[in-house]
Formats: sequence, structure tokens, C-alpha cells
Amino acid sequence: MHQALLSKRRLADFVSYLVSGHKLVAPVPLQDGHFKFDEVHSLDEISLKYIPTILPPKKYFMPQRSSLLRYDLSKIHEMEEIVELEQLVLFGVHTCDLAGIHCLNIVFSDHPKDPHYLARNNFITIIGLECNDYCDSSAGCAMLHTHLPKGGYDLFLTELSDSYYIHINTQKGEDMVDESSLFDDVTRAAEGELNLLRSRKRELFTSEVPIRYQDIPRLFEETFDSDVWSQLGEKCLSCGNCTAVCPTCFCFDIVDEPELDLSKGERLRVWDSCQNEAFATVAGGENFRRKRMDRQRHRFHRKFKYLMDRYGRLFCTGCGRCSRSCMAGINLKRTISALIEERG
Repeated sequence: MHQALLSKRRLADFVSYLVSGHKLVAPVPLQDGHFKFDEVHSLDEISLKYIPTILPPKKYFMPQRSSLLRYDLSKIHEMEEIVELEQLVLFGVHTCDLAGIHCLNIVFSDHPKDPHYLARNNFITIIGLECNDYCDSSAGCAMLHTHLPKGGYDLFLTELSDSYYIHINTQKGEDMVDESSLFDDVTRAAEGELNLLRSRKRELFTSEVPIRYQDIPRLFEETFDSDVWSQLGEKCLSCGNCTAVCPTCFCFDIVDEPELDLSKGERLRVWDSCQNEAFATVAGGENFRRKRMDRQRHRFHRKFKYLMDRYGRLFCTGCGRCSRSCMAGINLKRTISALIEERG
């Protein structure tokens, strides 16, 4: 079985089944129309219609702070390696965030592989949820080809008129379907409704910026010296919000935190940001991205040029988080449009 149907009246029962055997994390509402991924215990707590959460689900794969090891000098030559693991189910992950997780998987599976990330990844089950309409005006998922499902999940739900069309992508997902005994076989009517939905999406979700996906890296190569970067530098506050909320930013620092008497301590991995002034400072105090315009240009090139050259894919998912969170009003789609206009 690779597809199934879940009646809408059984969705609450499916959530109850998940909660009975797992820690369940899903999008929940906050004030002022914002959302976050958090632990839930029933369907009533979950937001099935939501704009991308403030922080992406990246925080479960790559926590903001995670312990790598602990040491105790009273125990000679003893150092305890720490691998922080938690079994959980991520429910309701949009396709843009599935793309973000895929980007992280590529990076941390590259040489040298990251055993902490990969071990944590094995403990997380992903249940995706399709966006049938645009989230809001900040979204750029059509431009980045992330508005349709392309794998990276165990189960994937698409809302139809009276049911959810389920794509089963892994053995873990198939086990959930079998064990819960809540699912039905797919009908021709459901397949027809799904096909109509996807056709409608292809008409609705059109590139939000006048450029083809395959031409984006060349745009950034040709506009490296553009005045747009100096304009961004004048606006940017170097707060680092854009990188903190990005689903594909993976830079981190290693910090040692000893106790006051230096007898014990802990080594931590913490998120870092290329927008911080000290990020590009090297031995001798030289900083090769001291200007804010250089740091902004680097951020955009990391998403649209450098990692495309290395991995063959863009590392922006079109989620729109950077545009929503920027206190200076820097908008990703407007920036790309400005580069296109200047290039002519």
C-alpha cells in the first residue's frame, strides 16, 4: 500500500493514536497570527491552516543549544560524550519545510558526516501536510519549486472535500497506517479530486518573481557588484533574525562552559549567524566581511549560488520567514526583483 484515505471525522482519532505512543509536535497558534511547533495532546490544539511557524522544524533536528560532551577533572581522562536524542512525531509539516529538512540532510550527510544530527534524524517521524493555497504574500514557494510534495516524509496528508489523501512513503509510515486501523482504500473519486487539486495549484502557484529557477544562480553571479547590496547594507541591523528563522541555515559555533571552579564543564553546539559582525573574524583580528552589505550579499549567495554549485540545489525554500521577521523590512522577493531590474 502506498496510498490511503483518512476520513476527516477520523483525524482526531489518528492524532489520539499518535499521542498514545509518541511525543507529538505540531503547529499551534500564538498571538497576532503567528504559529510555532510545539508538543500537543489532541487535534483541538493543532492549527491545520497556518503560515510558516516562527522557527522551522529545524529546531528539532539541530537544536539551538545541544550538549556534545561533559568533563570532570576529578575523574582523570574521563570525558562523557553526549548525544541528545528524543523520539517524536512531527505532524503537519509543509512542503517548504520538508525541503528545508532535505537541505540539512544533504549538508550533514556530506563529509565529514555529523553523527549527532544523523542520530537525531533517525528518531524523528515526519507527517507532512499540503498547502492547498498560498500562506501569505511573503511566500515564494512557486519560484523555488517547493509548493508540491517531493518526498522527505513518512506520511503526507492532502486535504480533500471529506477526507485526507495519504501518501505512504516509508515503512514507518505504513506501520502507522496498519496499526491505527483508521484508514480506507483510495477511491477513484479521491484520485480524481487530488488530480484536480494539483492542476489548480499549478495554475495558482506561479513564480512570484519573473525569473526561472535554473536562471537564479546566474543572476547572483552577474550582480555581485550590484548597488542593491549597498542599499541592503544601509538598512540591515545585523540582528540575525533572518538566519535564526531560516530552515536551511546550518552554521554553528562550539562553546566550552566550565563551572566557576573549573572542576567540571560542558561543550555545547550553539547556532551561529553569518550576519553577526564577529562571524567572519579570523586570527589576527582580520574580518573579511566587516560591512553589513557584504554579510547580506553572502547570505543571499549562500542560498542561491554557493550551495547550488556544491550540491546542485538552491538552499532557499520560499517559506518567507526571513521577510516576515526582518525588522528593517528587507524582503527576499523584492531584493531578487531589484537585482533583475538592475541587470536589465
